[in-house]
Amino acid sequence: MSRRLLAISALALTATAAAAQVGPPTSQRTCSANRQLVLKDGAVVLDTSPSTYARFVRSSAECLVDQFPEPAWVPSSNNPQCFIGYQCKDGSDDF
Repeated sequence: MSRRLLAISALALTATAAAAQVGPPTSQRTCSANRQLVLKDGAVVLDTSPSTYARFVRSSAECLVDQFPEPAWVPSSNNPQCFIGYQCKDGSDDF
């Protein structure tokens, strides 16, 4: 029983790690290729520099209830300021 549980746990961890992997940096793809990733998947985590990752979304539907979409630009291979979509930002606590 414990071997089976261990095997299932190892498989789950492997699948989770594979799903969390990020492709090449945004600077190695064209602006339109970066934008298409966001449009196709709705929300993606992309490598924006050697040590920086960020989550980008296509609309407010991918943000939490208390968040709002803010326009986001990233460097791409053909545009240093490529509009990629939005980043979810926390809303104000003011009422």
